[in-house]
Amino acid sequence: MWSRHLRRAAFIALYLLLAALAGCAATAPVQEMSDARQALQAAEQVGARDQALPSYLSARRLLESAEALLNEGNYRSAREKADLARLHAVEAREQALGSPGTGR
Repeated sequence: MWSRHLRRAAFIALYLLLAALAGCAATAPVQEMSDARQALQAAEQVGARDQALPSYLSARRLLESAEALLNEGNYRSAREKADLARLHAVEAREQALGSPGTGR
């Protein structure tokens, strides 16, 4: 049988492990938000507002939604929205670069 001290040490170790795992899952999506903002800015710089408005607006809305979710503490959903915003912003940038009359 385990001694009382050994059981207590095992319980504390298990608690700390679970707390560490929970902390990893609940981290704010800082990098994802930054990536989405940068992608949207890159799209703006090549004229996506004019040349690829639907994709640009979709990216903008997704980023705004991600920011709201982040402020609510809903990190998982914020991360997903930020990733989608980045993808839409990249698409808008590519569309703008491929549009006739962009000079690129």
